[in-house]
Formats: sequence, structure tokens, C-alpha cells
Amino acid sequence: MVQVLNEFTHGTQQEVSKTKFKEVFSDFIVGVADGLKRNPVVILRIDGADLLTFIKSPSFEPEMLSIFSEIDHPDGSLREFLTKALRKLRVEQGMPPTSDIWVMSNVIEPAIQSCGGVPHQPVSQEVFLAEFKRVAERLACHLREEPVIVAHSESTYDGSGIKRLLSNKFEFDKTMESVISGFPKDRNGRISMAYYRVALDTIGPSASLPPVGAVDQIDRITTDALKMLDADKDKMVEKDEFKKVVAEILGSIMLQLEGNPISVSTNSVVHESDSSSSKLFQASST
Repeated sequence: MVQVLNEFTHGTQQEVSKTKFKEVFSDFIVGVADGLKRNPVVILRIDGADLLTFIKSPSFEPEMLSIFSEIDHPDGSLREFLTKALRKLRVEQGMPPTSDIWVMSNVIEPAIQSCGGVPHQPVSQEVFLAEFKRVAERLACHLREEPVIVAHSESTYDGSGIKRLLSNKFEFDKTMESVISGFPKDRNGRISMAYYRVALDTIGPSASLPPVGAVDQIDRITTDALKMLDADKDKMVEKDEFKKVVAEILGSIMLQLEGNPISVSTNSVVHESDSSSSKLFQASST
């Protein structure tokens, strides 16, 4: 929300009117609601069963050896290797979000503390596999006794929403007219190019795009599209030109997402005694 307002104030301390704030907040909420409609939140009960299934599966050893080879810590202790490896496991494999402080201190760390290994000795693949399996089994036992509740959602941005919007000229023009009506204009009715990013964020729900700041990869693609079309300058343009460039920017984003869709999973631990929950965004290109 702060990032959206920053786009309107251009990062300054400029005040935003109550009416403008209501408009921005309304658009933000619409975007959230649209996202929940497309990608509903699923409540998961992580009780160790999926983790045990993963440990016993044929994919366990090759996947863990792959993770072992990715850990950039050749002189690290066994505990460091195990901690880094556990952070790479996913909720689908039965691992609660390790970004959550409570999970790390109450679930992960107690299981790792009892691991073996000789201090200051290189960690071999064999030792790593054996100790990781023991730690994972202890974690599964702990989760069976004290399950962790996680709110989980998945989103895939593949450009299809943008394509639907751009293919319907009437709907696109109608949406853009609504967006542009809230922008300040000079006496000739021209609009500052500085509002392109705001327009993209406002039109986002109609194009199945996330809010500004929600997904880093989308933000980078948007920034690249703005630069490619030389649309990141602060100069005034006619309304029709403004709409045309927004369509071109969306088209550029669409092509990028069609060629390289972005999948994002969001996992948030639900704490019974704490109304706040920590979130983990794991984004990957597929």
C-alpha cells in the first residue's frame, strides 16, 4: 500500500487528499479481492505425514544430494548444512515455512541441536544424508504431536489476463478512461508520463497482475518495459498517446510472461495466540 501511494506522490512527502486516498485504497482492495477469487487461500495442517512420505520416497536421496551440492558453504558445520537444506524444502514436502521465527526456534532448531557430526571436519554426502534423514524424522514426530497450521495460496502469472483485456478494445478503453479520470492534467488535458506506473498498478486487477511490490519479478519486467518504451520520463502527453503506451507496456509484459510464466506460492503460519503471521514469498519461473 505504501508503494502504491509513493507512486502517486512520486516518493515525496506530498499529502494525498482523502478522496484520492479512498480511490487508491479501493483499487488496492479490489486487487486483493480479485487475487483471492482467482487464487483462494487453502488452510493446511502440517502434521509430519507429508514429510515422512518425502523421506521414504525414491526422490528423497537425489533431491537432497542436489540440495547438498547447491549449498555454498564448503567449510561449514553439519548444523549449518542441515539448516540451509531444511530452508530449501517446500510446504508441499511437509516442511512449515522456515522464514517464520516461531517455526525456526520451536520446530527446526530443537531437531538440529541433537545431530551428530565431528566439529571442524568436512561434511561428506554420506554424513549429510544420514543426519538429514534423522533430523527430518525428528521433525515429523514433533509435527505429529504439534501440527503447524499454514495458510497457503498459489498464483501463476502467464500473461493470459493481459491478453484477455487487450483483445477487448471496448473493455480496455473503458478501464483506461476510469483510470485516467483520476489523474491530474494540464490545461490542455495532457497527462504526465510519470503516471504510467500508477496506471499499470490501477489496471492490474483487470489484467490479472499483482499489486506493485507484491512480486519482484513482475516489478522488474514492468520496469524493463517502461525503459524499453522510453516511458519512464516526466513529460506531458495527450490522453490517446497515454492509453496507447499503456497498451504497449502491457503487451510487452504479456510477451515476457507468455515466454516465461512466473509462479508464486505464499505460505503464512497461523499463530493461535498472535494475530500477526509471517509470510514467505517463493517465486520461481517455469
